[in-house]
Amino acid sequence: MQYRTLYNGVEMPVIGYGTFQITDAAQCQQCVEEALEAGYRLFDTAASYSNEEAVGAAVRGSGIPRKEIFLTTKLWVQDAGYDAALKAFDVSLNKLKADYLDLYLIHQPFGDYYGGWRAMERLYEEGAVRAIGVSNFSPERLVDLCMNHPLRPMVNQVEIHPFYQQREAIRIMQEYGIVPQAWGPLSEAQKDIFHHRTLLKIARKYGKTTAQVILRWHLQRGVAVIPKTVHKERMTENLKVWDFALTEREMTDIAALDIGHSEIIDHRYYYTARQLNSVKIHE
Repeated sequence: MQYRTLYNGVEMPVIGYGTFQITDAAQCQQCVEEALEAGYRLFDTAASYSNEEAVGAAVRGSGIPRKEIFLTTKLWVQDAGYDAALKAFDVSLNKLKADYLDLYLIHQPFGDYYGGWRAMERLYEEGAVRAIGVSNFSPERLVDLCMNHPLRPMVNQVEIHPFYQQREAIRIMQEYGIVPQAWGPLSEAQKDIFHHRTLLKIARKYGKTTAQVILRWHLQRGVAVIPKTVHKERMTENLKVWDFALTEREMTDIAALDIGHSEIIDHRYYYTARQLNSVKIHE
């Protein structure tokens, strides 16, 4: 495994295991156990995923020292705000049955995320979390947050893949020393990405899969990734990306696949704001 050093000195694995949409507790626990066995040490969950208990159970039962695990969860829109965020943090920590978090993220740029961020700053200063960050923050919201608080986010987890490459967003993150982390790094298999001719050609050259080529492309751009799969063999496959490197021409060829917008979710669209603000994860 390789690591990115966050601006506060914390080291974060550049490849992690994502648990989005693995809502069945038994399946989620099994998947995390298999991912641990495969060599993953970063695990990404969220209050809204309804699987924090399963992730925590797998980590505790692994026998791997807690200090070797990088555990991430996220604050949902419903719990944005200073007091609500502090309470939500305690709930997540209790579900994970952990003493601390390695990374706590504001999940969406909606609701009182200013208040939520102040709560995260307090949790960081108190040592309850080793790093804090955001998710799905577009460049203007990210810059605004950075310019109005003592602490900048250390990570911004956003949608990045060959069809939506987020060049400007990554440039702004680099300017502020924020590590980009890609959710949906394999485009959630949309647009038949695993059979795209450009990617297949590169994959055949190296004796790799298209998924491995895509993950290698992310890493060479300085982007951390959290691919999700429920298949054990693919978990192992997704880690085997260190024995080859894409050429400048291949990086350019993949850059040409960018369509410049998301076909999964648009956080700047009013409907998205309405929809995400309407999702309640507790009474």
